[in-house]
Amino acid sequence: MLDKLFEKSNQILKLQNYEYKRYFYHTINFNDKMIGILGSRGVGKTTVIIQYLNSLDLPKSKKLYFSADSIITSSISLYEIAEQFSKSGGQVLAIDEIHKYKDFEKELKEIYDFLDLKVIFSGSSALQLEHKKADLSRRAVLYRVKGLSFREFLELKLDMKFKSYSLESIVKNHIDIADEITNIVKPFEYFKEYLQYGYFPYYFENHETYSIKLEETVNTVIESDLPIIFNIEPQSIQKLKQLVNLICSSKPYELNITAFSKKIGINRNTLYQYIHYLTMGNIFSSLRAKTKGDNIFSKPQKLYLNNPNLSFSYCQSNEIGTIREQFFLNMLSQEHDVSYPKVGDFFVDEQYTFEIGGKNKTFSQIKDVENSFIVADDIEIGFGNKTPLWLFGFLY
Repeated sequence: MLDKLFEKSNQILKLQNYEYKRYFYHTINFNDKMIGILGSRGVGKTTVIIQYLNSLDLPKSKKLYFSADSIITSSISLYEIAEQFSKSGGQVLAIDEIHKYKDFEKELKEIYDFLDLKVIFSGSSALQLEHKKADLSRRAVLYRVKGLSFREFLELKLDMKFKSYSLESIVKNHIDIADEITNIVKPFEYFKEYLQYGYFPYYFENHETYSIKLEETVNTVIESDLPIIFNIEPQSIQKLKQLVNLICSSKPYELNITAFSKKIGINRNTLYQYIHYLTMGNIFSSLRAKTKGDNIFSKPQKLYLNNPNLSFSYCQSNEIGTIREQFFLNMLSQEHDVSYPKVGDFFVDEQYTFEIGGKNKTFSQIKDVENSFIVADDIEIGFGNKTPLWLFGFLY
C-alpha cells in the first residue's frame, strides 16, 4: 500500500513546478503539528501543500502526499496509513480533500494523539471542525483562505511584486498608497478583467476555458462537497442550483424569503438552511445586521454571490452597484467583522462605516456618521475620506 502511495506522491511532487506563492503560504506556521487549510475549490490549497513539501530538506521517504478520495486508499483507514508511514520513518503527512473521508475528524485526532507525525490537510471551506465530536479544533490550527486578491492577480499578470496593506493603513494613508501604486501600474487597465475572470488562479493556466472551469468548480461544490458535509439528499441539489439562479436575478437588498420559498418549492427554514450551506461553501456571501448575530434562521439583510467572477459567469445581467459591493465584501469578509449598518453599506470592525458607489458618490447619506468613508469606483486616487475601490484589493 505504501509503495503505491509513495510512487504517486513522488510523481505529483515532481510534476508540480508552481513558483508563485499565494498570500496564505506566508501566513501559515508550518511548525505546528497539525495544520488544516480550508477554502474554495481552485484557490490553490493543494499547490501550497505541495510547495511546502518540496521546500523540505527531507528524503522522499520522509514525506507523503495523497488525496483522501483516492481509490488506492479506499480499503484502508487514514490512521492505518499514517501508522505504517510513521513506522517506516515518515515525518510529514499531507492529506488532500479530507472532507471526502467519512469520520476523518476521529482519525485525525488519533493520529495527533498517538503518532509522532506532522500532518497537513486540506478541505472544503464548508467544514466546521469546532462542532465535531472529536473536537479536532483544539488540535489542528486552521487557516481559511480565499481566491486571488487584486494585488495577487496583478503580480501573476505582470510578474511584479506589490505590498499588501492593512485596512487601517488604507483608511489613513490611502492617498499616498494609491499614488505609490499608480506610479507603477494603472489599475483600471486590469481591474475589469480581474472582476470578470481573476479570482481563481487557474485563470492563468488557460484564459479561454476559465468560465468552464468556474462552472465545474461550483457544480462540484453543490453536487459533491456540500452533500457530503451537510448530508444533503440528492433531490435537493437541483434546488440549491435554483437558489443560485434566483440570487442572480435579484438585487442584494431585495431578498424575498417567501417568494423564493414558493419558487423553489421549499419551506422558509429549509431555504435558510440552503443559504447557510451555500454561504459556507463560498458560493454566497451574506450580510447581517450586528443585532441579529449568526443565527442561520434569520433573514440576511443582503445576499450576494461570493465574488464578482460568479456573477459575470452565471448571471445574464449585472448591476455595477452589486459588483462593487460584492468585491468590497469579498476582500474584507474573512479577516474583518463586516455587518449591515443603520446608515451606509457596510460597518467594519465596529469602527468604520463605508458607502460604496461611483466616482460622483457624495457623503450625503453618511455625512453625520463618525469614521465614515466613501469607497468610489472609477477613481485612481482619492481625497479626504473618499477612497478608491480598487485599493481594497491590496488588503491581502
